[in-house]
Amino acid sequence: MKNDRARPLLLTALSAAAFFCVVAGSAFAHSRSSDGGSHAGLDIPEISHGEMAVMSDYRGRIIGLASRAVETNEPFRRVLNYAEIQYSYCLWGRMPGSVTDEESPFNECAHAYLAATKAVLLSMREMPREAAAAGEIISAVDADMVRRGLALISCRFSGEAFNTADIVKPRWSGIPFHAASMASLTGLASLFGLGVFALRRFSRPKAQSSE
Repeated sequence: MKNDRARPLLLTALSAAAFFCVVAGSAFAHSRSSDGGSHAGLDIPEISHGEMAVMSDYRGRIIGLASRAVETNEPFRRVLNYAEIQYSYCLWGRMPGSVTDEESPFNECAHAYLAATKAVLLSMREMPREAAAAGEIISAVDADMVRRGLALISCRFSGEAFNTADIVKPRWSGIPFHAASMASLTGLASLFGLGVFALRRFSRPKAQSSE
């Protein structure tokens, strides 16, 4: 009876471990994808807490425009690559409060990928083919900042600059003390475990009845 009760707990624990392994493996794979050339780090200016909230809303458009850019240079590609690597380390922005909550274990790494995203956007103002589209996004970001009154909002990471040679990882040890992050990861791990359980159950060969 005790074994039956312990089995779901064991399954959840194994699911959580497997989930974290998958996430870590994916992020590590991205970190190996940097292009060739110099490996000296490039400085990336800081981004304010208020800017992050707006920049995250435009991230898809910015990265999409940058990915289609043709006339690029190595520094631009490296900053873009860094922005995507950091995004994967931050679990693709899926953690609740990672952008808005200063206490989130994912807030500093969110600063890193959004600071890089901002740097990519500003760089595209100097590209002939992308300048017009980049200018439109910059104008929209500025308007949203004013409309939402976010220009003066800061946090402890607002003055932090970044470098493409330094990956900023989430504070994994802080997750148990951040309710939203803990609940989200536990839920994802449980779903992962249920998926594995269902897959094993339905893939198990049915016993053939003897005649």
